[in-house]
Amino acid sequence: MKKYKRIFTIVIDSLGVGEMKDSKEYGDVGVDTLGHIAESVESFKIPNLQKLGLANLHSIRNVEPVEKPLGYFMKMREASIGKDTMTGHWEMMGLKIETPFKTFTDTGFPDELLEELKIKTGHNIVGNKSASGTEILDEFGEHQMKTGDMIVYTSADSVLQICGHEETFGLEELYRCCEIARQLTFKDEWKVGRIIARPYIGAKKGEFSRTSNRHDYALKPFGQTALNTLKDNGFDVISVGKINDIFDREGITEAHKSKSSVHGMEQTLEIMDKDFNGLCFVNLVDFDALWGHRRNPVGYAEELEKFDVNLGKVLEKLKEDDLLIITADHGNDPTYIGSDHTRELVPFLAYSPAMSGNGLIETSDSFAAIGATIAANFQLEMPKDTIGESVLPKLI
Repeated sequence: MKKYKRIFTIVIDSLGVGEMKDSKEYGDVGVDTLGHIAESVESFKIPNLQKLGLANLHSIRNVEPVEKPLGYFMKMREASIGKDTMTGHWEMMGLKIETPFKTFTDTGFPDELLEELKIKTGHNIVGNKSASGTEILDEFGEHQMKTGDMIVYTSADSVLQICGHEETFGLEELYRCCEIARQLTFKDEWKVGRIIARPYIGAKKGEFSRTSNRHDYALKPFGQTALNTLKDNGFDVISVGKINDIFDREGITEAHKSKSSVHGMEQTLEIMDKDFNGLCFVNLVDFDALWGHRRNPVGYAEELEKFDVNLGKVLEKLKEDDLLIITADHGNDPTYIGSDHTRELVPFLAYSPAMSGNGLIETSDSFAAIGATIAANFQLEMPKDTIGESVLPKLI
């Protein structure tokens, strides 16, 4: 008999908790997303994360460990090669990435790819470099509005991003162009993890802003995941935020698109009022996109405090047969050099009102402990060639 009827897994996108042994190989020395955020602000109020044992798990300035944490907690190492969104999430659900996704951070995209993209979409292309979303819009936004050219750019992630003004370029046209880019980048030499449509509004430099109509076109997972196993066995798999995009709809039974991380938590609270049997899988992207990449530790801290308020509401709504898991997919230390993700350990916080115990669990060798634990709860076998050891027996 399964232990929990509903499992809520919330990914605080990029909330790393310190460097891994191999972090230096990724250019990440002394990184600590959570620790450095706390050191960057005078006060840091996250009482609900504190109750769950986050400060017991990892040293946080101005946040004390609690004597009796609500549940269990551990750190998880990334087994896969990489430190990007897809690698982290796919590993959570059992897939180990042995070959990193293609990046074009240093060189921009090849001329051959851009020429094909230009011919097939009918738009000239500007940009073609690694940049932040705000920088690229300040540089090319007005030009794009006047000419109809596409702004194509990348980042430290394995992504090809296309910007189009919602009114002058049009959302449907932007999505059409991104779909073409996705087809072209199935080729091995151009195979990026995601194509991202980046619509924006505004009239001139300094006033442009990206909208919530972003859409990701990801590669399909290369194998079956815990999500497929749940769906194939009749369980609900409800996604919130960009989870549906990250898994290219594989293993998802119901999808909710979020406008922000706060909105994502509000959607989660609404889903908690539903009677379902399975998993609610949530990604809160603003921590990464708005604060980590833009190297803004104060904004990151404030976003965590907003999250903590809604986390308190989640804790109040949890039923005896609910399990809450809070985690992250990689690090993005907002005090570190550059604007890339950082290779870090991530937290695992687990709580249910049915638990009678609490405390520290030994560090997991992979993020896949999450998928394995979820599958074990519903008495399912993980798919062939997946990784991960369940910690369900330890959640007593």
